[in-house]
Amino acid sequence: MTENWLTRPAAEQGRAIGAGDLCPLALTEAYLAAIQAHDAGPRIYARLTESRALDEAIAARDRARAGLRRHILDGVALSWKDLFDTAGVATESGSAVLKGRVPDHDAALLQTMTRAGTICLGKTHQTEFAYSGLGLNPVTATPPCVNDPDAVPGGSSSGAAASVAFGLAAAAIGSDTGGSVRIPAAWNDLVGLKTTHGRLTLQGVVPLAPKFDTAGPLARSVEDCALLLSALENGPVPDLRGASLSGRRFLVLDGAPFDGIRDLPAQGFDAAVDKLAKAGAQITRKSLSCVSDALALSAVIYTPECYAVWRDQIEAAPDVMFPPVLERFRSGRDHLATDYIAAWDALMRHRASYLAQTAGYDAVLLPTAPNMPPNAERLMQDHAYFTTENLLTLRNTRIGNMLGLCALTLPTAVPSVGISLMCPPMAEERLLRLGAAAEAALSVG
Repeated sequence: MTENWLTRPAAEQGRAIGAGDLCPLALTEAYLAAIQAHDAGPRIYARLTESRALDEAIAARDRARAGLRRHILDGVALSWKDLFDTAGVATESGSAVLKGRVPDHDAALLQTMTRAGTICLGKTHQTEFAYSGLGLNPVTATPPCVNDPDAVPGGSSSGAAASVAFGLAAAAIGSDTGGSVRIPAAWNDLVGLKTTHGRLTLQGVVPLAPKFDTAGPLARSVEDCALLLSALENGPVPDLRGASLSGRRFLVLDGAPFDGIRDLPAQGFDAAVDKLAKAGAQITRKSLSCVSDALALSAVIYTPECYAVWRDQIEAAPDVMFPPVLERFRSGRDHLATDYIAAWDALMRHRASYLAQTAGYDAVLLPTAPNMPPNAERLMQDHAYFTTENLLTLRNTRIGNMLGLCALTLPTAVPSVGISLMCPPMAEERLLRLGAAAEAALSVG
């Protein structure tokens, strides 16, 4: 039955379509029916693009029958975070400030993916303006976490992760400015790829902090992420064949990533590192002062940029915003330009120092998030708890954004606990090969 395919990796679906064993139209119809029947469907999808999806599925079916498929993922159905423009369909970035915003054109990445033959199921809920790592959004909806119905799912690509984790999309396209792909991927036991800033076009993507914004996939496997990256940039598929950890050198980034870490994330990470070592990886542990120094610059670099982008719109309608998100934006209004420029100069030095000190390693390892998914009701009632948990949630992932790296999170044996690999800028092909080998090692035992 087609329904049995809904929780299978996108790569498997694509191969089955190519072999004639799976019909894209039947698959899309099954996803749409599952979304509409699921109790949490309205909390996961902000809006469906049903007519578009069915038209695209019919075209994919016809291409498959004619032997004219455009990509391995031709005919595979995806969800899109509600900050990617969709022509004629509202794109509101999870905020009432943008209610009724209907773009005339698809985002460039959606155009590219449509040409590759993927199917757009609809737009997923997200944190307001993508400005929180928790996934809590009382303005529109808070999607569920697959492992805890009372917890938040992680953000800001919250609905993106939930759509895949609950079998309501084969994979999802989200964005990552400070961890927004990796946190919800980790908390929902998925693979998430943060691409290097500038690798993928952001034309037609609602911005948050343009100097840090990136787009990337959330999926069930490293292979899925590799295929999605190739489709997103209309490029070759990264070669994952024969990937091995034998002799690979990994640096566990001690220090800041472990400050205040909770028991389960620490245990899950350590057990995962042990599995990588048993698979042949050489593990070194070391802290780097440039990492903590870079993190210390976050507030003066991120918040002024975010506030500058949205100041006029949010100050015109502050009452319709979720107060903690509004407060985060407004925290950027009083920084001096001189401090902002000096911080960027310092950050560029820290980036160079980090790359020099990690050049001898294949990848750097750290826990994706140092905490577990917090309780949604407590976050709503306790403002101080929201603030501290949000900052802690984003702390580790933000390292990759601040240092300009590409990063991949993989699930561990502990639910809602991820392990992250980081590689230098534009090294996604290396990262994905290492990720494929690590994924295989983590699945043992």
